[in-house]
Amino acid sequence: MLRIAVPNKGALSELAIEILTEAGYHQRRSSRELVLVDPENQVEFFYLRPRDIAVYVGQGSLDVGLTGRDLFADARVKDTAEEIMALGFGASTFRLAAPAGTFTATAELAGKRIATSYDGLLAAYLEKIGLDAEIVHLDGAVESAVSLGVADAIADVVETGNTLRAAGMEVFGEPILASEAIMIGQTGKHPEGLDVLLRRLQGVLVARRWLMIDYDVDKALLEQATAVTPGLESPTISPLQDESMVAVRSMVQKDDVHRVMDELYVLGARAILVSEIHAIRL
Repeated sequence: MLRIAVPNKGALSELAIEILTEAGYHQRRSSRELVLVDPENQVEFFYLRPRDIAVYVGQGSLDVGLTGRDLFADARVKDTAEEIMALGFGASTFRLAAPAGTFTATAELAGKRIATSYDGLLAAYLEKIGLDAEIVHLDGAVESAVSLGVADAIADVVETGNTLRAAGMEVFGEPILASEAIMIGQTGKHPEGLDVLLRRLQGVLVARRWLMIDYDVDKALLEQATAVTPGLESPTISPLQDESMVAVRSMVQKDDVHRVMDELYVLGARAILVSEIHAIRL
């Protein structure tokens, strides 16, 4: 069985369970469940602290794991584990921040104290840019570190920035890391069942970005209509009882669907219908 680590709590856990469910895997019904065996799909899920997942995978205790890129970078597992797939949700950035107006550039932090819960990630960044600064480890709520006098600046994960602004802080310098949910695996290893997992997840990600569009159009306008809806490969064309008309089915990107519908209507297409795609294999 393929052994998969899943975050056990927080927003990342909820989104991970959602995508795995959409991919056809059974998931736990209670947060008290730490292990779930899915014999039908030949996988076993282990619900672990998000920060620990990279360690379990890197040491070979588990085959793959779903975690955040920031947590993976912070785990300091060296080359024992690697990112194998980006999952397109849980986006955030790892940024430096300080009270508004205090700093404008990263270089100004030389000799200063930086509070963070991501020691490994921050240390690697400081080493990379050759900046000598003191790292102050905190387990959470780093926004208070400066006002309480234990640091001059902070380094933390930023999603909307609302929490920082509420604390009178602002980000500065370039983002240290652009993060999102990722699938990680043991470096250089490809366990049985991994291809199926990745194919299913990729199918969900594509299905989330695309919709199916159906419409009727005059044969004389078919070339123009299919130029608007080329689909992933090629649209499906079906004859209608009215021999001057055809039915067209194609995939269209979700962000473009209303523009496409408008263009088709102006062109002369009618009975334009849009439906969700729940699963796909490319």
